[in-house]
Amino acid sequence: MNPTPKLLGALAVAGFLGAALPANAHHAFSAEFDAEKPIELKGQVTKLELVNPHSWLYLDVKQPDGSVANWGFEFGAPFSLKEKGITKASLPVGSEVSIQGFRAKNGKNFGYAVTTTLADGRSVKTGGAQDAPGAQAAAPQ
Repeated sequence: MNPTPKLLGALAVAGFLGAALPANAHHAFSAEFDAEKPIELKGQVTKLELVNPHSWLYLDVKQPDGSVANWGFEFGAPFSLKEKGITKASLPVGSEVSIQGFRAKNGKNFGYAVTTTLADGRSVKTGGAQDAPGAQAAAPQ
């Protein structure tokens, strides 16, 4: 069976359209986070976003001067977190958590969460990057 010119044209157009769609690039840990800057923070949950490819947890952290700063921490994928018992119910707004991880390279209030200790005392590996130094454990400086 010989393909017709219309079929070949349709396949070519489909190929071009598929190539033109934006790709969701996945970044390495080292692209955004600094392995030389481990952090450990405690704060109150303000928001949990269970989205692919990385979930995010936001918390209010009391600063040494008494002010409060909102921090965002990258977590692993929602499915991986769910397998570990992390859901919106386990991290409700207002609950206190402690996070060990690494600070963002840009110096802003963002980080990569390696281990999160929940209000009930459970410690959970919440990071998803395979190349993160905290695939072991982050030790604060």
